[in-house]
Amino acid sequence: MNAVRVNLVDTSLRDGMSSVSHQFTTEQVAAVARGLDKAGVGTIEVAHGIGLGASSIQYGFAAATDAEYVRAAVDAVRSADIAVLYVPGIATLGELDQARDAGAGTVRVAVHCTEADCAEQPIAWARDRGMRVMSFLMMSHKLGPAELAEQARKLESYGAQVIYVVDSAGALVPRGASDRVAALREAVGVDLGFHAHNNLGVGIGNALAAVDSGAHYIDGSLRGLGASAGNAQTEVLAAALERAGHETGVDLFALADTAERTMAPLMKEPQIIDETALILGYAGVYSTFFHPAKRAARKYGVPAREILLELGRRGVIGGQEDMIIEVASELAKTAG
Repeated sequence: MNAVRVNLVDTSLRDGMSSVSHQFTTEQVAAVARGLDKAGVGTIEVAHGIGLGASSIQYGFAAATDAEYVRAAVDAVRSADIAVLYVPGIATLGELDQARDAGAGTVRVAVHCTEADCAEQPIAWARDRGMRVMSFLMMSHKLGPAELAEQARKLESYGAQVIYVVDSAGALVPRGASDRVAALREAVGVDLGFHAHNNLGVGIGNALAAVDSGAHYIDGSLRGLGASAGNAQTEVLAAALERAGHETGVDLFALADTAERTMAPLMKEPQIIDETALILGYAGVYSTFFHPAKRAARKYGVPAREILLELGRRGVIGGQEDMIIEVASELAKTAG
């Protein structure tokens, strides 16, 4: 494949929040954002791990408000654009407006892969106010390439400027990532992105395959910090993309220094693929079900593996977290 310019987007301060119970302080957010900016990362995503407006008893309370996190990051950087995640049904336009007032320049509107229609209002709102709009097709493994491309056409018609294939469950392998990006490349004229989770250990491979098929925006997180098995590792992505002949515009060694000296001390534990993370990817279940499934397993005395496999069989998606308890309870009754 020809060498291309790849825009690295770091999501350590949003997806990575899920691995620290959303407890990064504003000072820690500023320190990480400052290091990423110095390394040349152009877009840094900041918010509660589930996105704007998710700080709650259901998803977990964050250590600060989304607007406070955004302001801390904005004040810490010189060049990078600060982005936020907007999930319709969780976030409100009022919360997006607060993030914009705090300095966020990009919004990433995330919808389930079959529900592009839900993105129309926030995309139009953000474009009208001069924000850059990326849009996520979450759980992209649940649709074939052609069907996913149809959803992408809708997002383009609403005004999305970058459309992402998002492997929310870490269920894709390189061929699946490549086929989906290639289908979108044929269907739309806007830039494409790819967001990997590493549940099957192929997050970097999936990202490289996505680039070869036409994605020019690739998400990562320092040390792989993110929900369940984590994300493609930003500093590894930078090195692998360079070895593949692509340009990222980042300083690999400055990026590695930020991962090693700033992010690593903030992590509760190394980001690994444990049994629960593996089964989550194998079953194709949303990454943020990782900790709730473990808690339900302890409460009901049933294996997390069985809970996740049953959730996968039922086709449960993000927003149906209540099904974790229902399934665990049913499995406990059956076992009893």
